[in-house]
Amino acid sequence: MRNRLVLFIALISLFLGCKDQNKTTGLSQMQEVMAIHDEVMPEMSTIAKLVGELKSKADSTEQGLKYASSMEDLQDSHKAMMDWMQGFGSRFTSDEILNGAPLSEEKQEWLDEEEKKVVALKKQMLKSIEEAQNLMQN
Repeated sequence: MRNRLVLFIALISLFLGCKDQNKTTGLSQMQEVMAIHDEVMPEMSTIAKLVGELKSKADSTEQGLKYASSMEDLQDSHKAMMDWMQGFGSRFTSDEILNGAPLSEEKQEWLDEEEKKVVALKKQMLKSIEEAQNLMQN
């Protein structure tokens, strides 16, 4: 019984620790979202470079179709980033984004949504880049 109590307390502590992770890093949720954006934004130039390299190799052969598919994935990632930035910018003011102005309840819900979107976007971008780089090495 004591082991179960200790396990229960440990699980609760772990859950609360994860929930309060932003507090320990000192960053607000808005800053976390922007940090993810800032981390992957430089990869837009990598995407552009890889698209250029793949474009010259894309054709109707089996290998050329792989290049074309990878190029499309990269272009989809690029478009997803542009769409995310436009959508994010239309939902929040610069004061909210840059200065941490308080958010209404509705905007807090939006920020929760945007955080999920930017995490998925990061995964999409990094995956498409990795796959294209691997394809180019073969």
